[in-house]
Formats: sequence, structure tokens, C-alpha cells
Amino acid sequence: MRATSNTIPADIRLPGRWLRLAALALIAGLTCTVEARADLRVCNATSGRVGVAIGYLDGPVWVTEGWFNLKPNRCETIVRGRLTSRYFYIHAVDYDRGGDWSGPNILCVRDVEFSIRGPLDCYARGFDRAGFIEVDTGQQADWTVELGDGGLVSNR
Repeated sequence: MRATSNTIPADIRLPGRWLRLAALALIAGLTCTVEARADLRVCNATSGRVGVAIGYLDGPVWVTEGWFNLKPNRCETIVRGRLTSRYFYIHAVDYDRGGDWSGPNILCVRDVEFSIRGPLDCYARGFDRAGFIEVDTGQQADWTVELGDGGLVSNR
């Protein structure tokens, strides 16, 4: 018997049960794929504990939030989901060895957990001030920042 273009030759035809199992496996594989990452992650590449504060523009208002506590040699997601701001600002403190990662961009912070709206009059509003490093994500959906002994490294 000659196979036509519409039929499967009998010697490679799968029994119906196996065909259904193969189809289910294919569907399961397609639905169980890992979703694309879309977060701002900060990695602590040091041997000490690190506290991280971030700053970002939320509509027309500057917001600073902290502290995100990172264990040594670990990464944490600081902002979940697709990044809507191109620029984020990072300030971090090494709890164990002292020192910090700071920059020229001054925003408000506190010694305890905080979420502060607005960068002005920090002292008058009962907050402290700290220098933040600008991180340009290039409008990517996700970004990773690494805090290391040599400074801050920002990459996709």
C-alpha cells in the first residue's frame, strides 16, 4: 500500500493512546515554561550583610524605600514585575564591616524601615539624608545590580 501525503505510513503510526499522551506532554511542556523575568534585583556579592534602600519616580513623585536586608552572596528582588522607570537609585550599607555604596543623588532615608514620598526637606520632616547611585536600566523590563567589594555593578 502506498502512503499519500495525507496519511501516516502504518509502520510509524502511533496507537491512539500514545498519541494522546504525547500531545498532553507537549501541552504540559508549553504551559510549564518559565515566565520571562521582569524585576529589579540586587545581589550582595560580599561576605557581609547589606541593607539596601532604593529611590524611584512614581508618577510625578520621588519615592525612597528601605531597608531591604540582603544576606551574604545572595540576590533579592527589590521591585517585582516589569520595570516602569528607566532610572532607579541605590544606597546600601554594609552592616558587618561598615561603609556604604553611595552617590551624589540626595534622597530621604530613615534608620528603620521606611517608605518616603518626596525628596525635599528631609530633616524638617524628621528623616535623614543619604547619597544614592543612579542606575540606568536603559528602559529594560528587568535589571540586576551587584554590590561588591569593588563597588556597584549594574547589568541586565
